[in-house]
Amino acid sequence: MLSKILETLYTKVFINIIVGDSKTIVYVEVVSKGEVISSDGKSFATNVLDTEMHTYLKSSISQSPYHYISILDKSVNQGAIPTCDKTKNYVDTSVLNSICIDKKWTCYTSQEDIKDLKYEYQSVGLDFIFSPFIILSKFFKDKINSSLSIFALVEEKNISLSIFDNGTFLYAEYLHIKSDDLADNLMMDTIIDDDDDEDISLGIDDSIDLDDIDADDGISSLDDFGDIEDLDLDIDIEEFSEAKEIKKIVEEKEVSIDDFNDDYNKFIMIQDSINNFYHDDKYESTFVENIYIADSTGISGDLKKYLEEEMFLNVIIRKIALSEELSEMARLEIL
Repeated sequence: MLSKILETLYTKVFINIIVGDSKTIVYVEVVSKGEVISSDGKSFATNVLDTEMHTYLKSSISQSPYHYISILDKSVNQGAIPTCDKTKNYVDTSVLNSICIDKKWTCYTSQEDIKDLKYEYQSVGLDFIFSPFIILSKFFKDKINSSLSIFALVEEKNISLSIFDNGTFLYAEYLHIKSDDLADNLMMDTIIDDDDDEDISLGIDDSIDLDDIDADDGISSLDDFGDIEDLDLDIDIEEFSEAKEIKKIVEEKEVSIDDFNDDYNKFIMIQDSINNFYHDDKYESTFVENIYIADSTGISGDLKKYLEEEMFLNVIIRKIALSEELSEMARLEIL
């Protein structure tokens, strides 16, 4: 009883950590009587807990004995499955931490990754590690319960993708975009200066007219192309086809190579994940026409264009302040 009385006398401090590929955002809210009375945030050019970030966290903690530190799970070994029954053969639950949501579906993550995360932040302590799939389901709750759609939380180098059918969970996958993915490699090999008029030697017989190759073929999944091991070529025809398409788009539009790579990689990852949903017998798949994107990074219109023109999806994008959503999740747990 005394502790409850003392608690009402103090403000509560909610500290939220969003770790990106090249930076970390720390967002702090001070709450009194259930209301946010102040907020502050700082960006750090690191994805690990360094001295500067540690000092900032300690300063935030010192504002109140009632402080709570939350972090968004970034384990590459996480996801969600459409059941709370651990006997179902979806994932190996012996090496995972999991939580049942609404008695219908389960979020899971790697026990080893969580252990490593807690060890890294042991000097300040972590109170909550939130799954991006829970953030996503809360953010699009109005649409999840009333439509058959794909829902995707897009971060700098991660995409949390799920599919719901009028509130019923169907599928999810956590996608991590590596910096050396296909588009990066193709760009380095194919984008050349406009002043260079020399022909490029491709190691292909001169009788083959490369202009006849359909560049649109490069947008389809690599798995759909077939086996070309028996062809005596120095390069993969599909990679060349994709390279032509990339070069064409960059030449026609004033876009940076980095932005183009990023959007194109995200598109390929989303396309492959949805194809997995359609072809994996473990999941009850049905054709989906809509995708709702929670955009935390400021994606360009190119990703929307790829999804609309190549996958014929209706694309709806909402901006999301991920650190604020994380703080709200923590407040719902405490207040």
